[in-house]
Amino acid sequence: MASAATAADHNPTVQEQQDALQVHFQPHISADEIEQVYHLKRAQPLLQVFTALFHGGFEGVLVRLLVLRELANDPSVSSFSRADINTRLAYLLPESLETVLNRLRSNGLLAWDAQQGVYRVTPMARNVLSAIDGLLALGQDDDEAEMGFLLSQVAGAQAVGGITADQLQHLLGRLVDLTEEFRDAIASGSEFRLRESQAKWHQACDWVEKGSEILRAITSDENADSATHRAAQAIGRAQSALLNMQGMFSRALNQIERQRVHLGQSGLSTTDIKRWLLEHADLASLAEGAVDQPVKPLFITPAEMIDVAETELLAERVSAQGNSLPAGQDAPTTINDTPAMQKELDDWLARLSDFANLNNFPSIAEESPKEIPVHESLLPASFAVASYRASLLPLLGDASEASLQGATAELARLPLSFTPSDTMVKLPDLEVAAISMASLSLILESGKADE
Repeated sequence: MASAATAADHNPTVQEQQDALQVHFQPHISADEIEQVYHLKRAQPLLQVFTALFHGGFEGVLVRLLVLRELANDPSVSSFSRADINTRLAYLLPESLETVLNRLRSNGLLAWDAQQGVYRVTPMARNVLSAIDGLLALGQDDDEAEMGFLLSQVAGAQAVGGITADQLQHLLGRLVDLTEEFRDAIASGSEFRLRESQAKWHQACDWVEKGSEILRAITSDENADSATHRAAQAIGRAQSALLNMQGMFSRALNQIERQRVHLGQSGLSTTDIKRWLLEHADLASLAEGAVDQPVKPLFITPAEMIDVAETELLAERVSAQGNSLPAGQDAPTTINDTPAMQKELDDWLARLSDFANLNNFPSIAEESPKEIPVHESLLPASFAVASYRASLLPLLGDASEASLQGATAELARLPLSFTPSDTMVKLPDLEVAAISMASLSLILESGKADE
């Protein structure tokens, strides 16, 4: 009777649980009026399983997961006697093992068959372990973008037809977070932060490529509800914004490259020095042997005083006589070579400006569109020069770039519209075998391209 009374004390009634929950809310707000509270309370059995596993210190959590994984990792055995459990977990103390088994059994992770006297791992426990193992496996991979687990959940749910809008919202939230993180890195102007974010951006693009087919399947599924369709479309827009940041990274890095300071004729730059300093964990150790002992005071004797007075007297005589300036010398002649890429940009800008002239732009008939294939503006040229020119095409019509100064700003202000496509066209060129089919259109005086 005493133990039953104690158990009743530790199992509060539904009303007591409701009162304990209501304490956390405003007096005029009922907890049952909130939708998320309803969904979480409906999942109470599952949440209690996680509470049983992860409540307490890390050491206790580790032992519980260890026992449950040891019993669930052998698919050839469906039940375990107490003797089998003692043999498998002989490295644990009997008291600790008994405590863990009682906790797992009382929370539905282990089922006790009294007739046969054996333990069985419950389906709920296997689901929980599968989710934890998936998260642990993806956490060990080199996934700096931290999108692997979210995308795997979406892919698995879509494969079995159980995808929800909430799962897509988690993935959308991560994409938005990454976009903001990359924008902050670009705005910081730090080369090291930019390169670190660019590496993470490449990993995020790999995950975007893997998830594009899943999103296409979701948007083409007629059985999906409207909330799921809207979430999938929002993810598609977020992915497009993420992929379009390549040009922003390139412009920011090019700007830093132009502003890099070199130390004399050594070839070393401030970036090289900072990278070398970052490789040292203890910067104070670099001063060992390089910094001498502090200056020690010395007492002045009459002999030193006479020497100082004589020096000062001679210095005054020399200054009274006047000092003649040394003969002038011609400054050394230096040649400032214009960078090859800058000259290439100027030449190509002049060529595009010629294209932008209405009289020089190709005209086939009066009603024909004023446009040219993009490869006519890129070629003939070497592969490196053609690639450099193609990387600058997205700047056409860029309002933020057009407000700046320089050659790229002049390029952005040209009355040309760049229209890319996903198809490829083969070219009879020795350097470039194929190129994406795109066009350059002339923007008329009304402000719109002639389409």
